[in-house]
Amino acid sequence: MHNDAHTLRHILRDCRTIAVVGLSAEWHRPSYFAAKYMQQHGWRIVPVNPRYAVQADGSPGEVLGERCYVSLADIPFKVDMVDVFRREADVLPIAQQAIAIGAKCLWQQLGVANAEADALARTAGLASVTNRCVKIEHARLFGGLNWVGVDTKVISARRPN
Repeated sequence: MHNDAHTLRHILRDCRTIAVVGLSAEWHRPSYFAAKYMQQHGWRIVPVNPRYAVQADGSPGEVLGERCYVSLADIPFKVDMVDVFRREADVLPIAQQAIAIGAKCLWQQLGVANAEADALARTAGLASVTNRCVKIEHARLFGGLNWVGVDTKVISARRPN
């Protein structure tokens, strides 16, 4: 199964640069909250949102202190994961862009599960995750939930590698 704990751990260990498509600059939006959490835990976040890519004066825009890009194709460096905060109908072209830039993983956030994009990504050799939150999965699999009342179904005296 492609959303199992072992696979998700492997993805989160290996994918250290995350392009967040649809990242909002508004602190109360789920995309902002998840990206900020991952940034605070050592991941490089690359915002992708045309709304914030250019400021009113024409200079590059930023979200979470990182330069924001209009599209994945505009990012001038390697991206490991493409984390999608968009509607299901918008995911297929994003999956095609993720393949074109050589990403290792296409991650569709909670409530997003475009089967065609998932199949395309897998066929191209990318890891693909659907209907999961990268922040929640990191916290669940690497001990971030702890004693906050969330049953992770993981009981162990040892932390995973």
